[in-house]
Amino acid sequence: MRWTASASPSFLARHDAARTDEATTLLQALELARERLTAYFPRPLDGLTVVIHDSPSSLWLARPQMALGWAATAPAARRYLAGCGGRSELHVLSSQVLVRRASAVPGSREMLALAAPVLYARVAILANNSDLQRVLRVARPALVLRWAWLIEGAARWFAGQTEHARPAIARRLREGGRPSFPPSVRDAPLLGGTVIDLIAREQGPLAAASLARRLHPGGPLGALSRAFGGRPLVHSEGAWRTHLARLASAP
Repeated sequence: MRWTASASPSFLARHDAARTDEATTLLQALELARERLTAYFPRPLDGLTVVIHDSPSSLWLARPQMALGWAATAPAARRYLAGCGGRSELHVLSSQVLVRRASAVPGSREMLALAAPVLYARVAILANNSDLQRVLRVARPALVLRWAWLIEGAARWFAGQTEHARPAIARRLREGGRPSFPPSVRDAPLLGGTVIDLIAREQGPLAAASLARRLHPGGPLGALSRAFGGRPLVHSEGAWRTHLARLASAP
């Protein structure tokens, strides 16, 4: 493999020299995602490097923590863990690998095609969350895990991945036990976006973005109570479970 680099106004890509066209397409997609997300997360990120990997083994060697993330995620969502983001770099599988990774169900290819925008959205959300930025860096991982449903859900919803996730959601509801509300760390990559989707439907996308930019002092339950206009949490949970069932049964 012969590494080279491509650049766009806001990003740099490192990739196999044979994948220059692919890198150009990916950089264009990231520029569009950055422009779109700035309306909701106004602190933009510039200078990120995107590393395109030609195999899962290359990705896992570069980011060993992905093995832990994969093991901690529900089986229905594991194939969609196609990259890893940090403060200065995004690591993602090449489009060729992503196509092979997709299942035959509708929406699978579309979800994987959005892997890089999801990674960018997640980093942008973390950078725009004022409460996370105020805590010591060593304390952030624990907070990110506690709020995984919000951070992962918002990243995947604002990147457009959740709208393609219906078959994967249906599989999760068939294979696993009853999901918690809000979703656990195990379910956050797949079901977190459905909570954000319901908030956006009821309160609007700006309300969903506002939720993702803060960590409510009352914890996740306090955040959800506020996000749903202060109604009793049991009713919001019921609305979410109805929404989940509707998504899972849609053609």
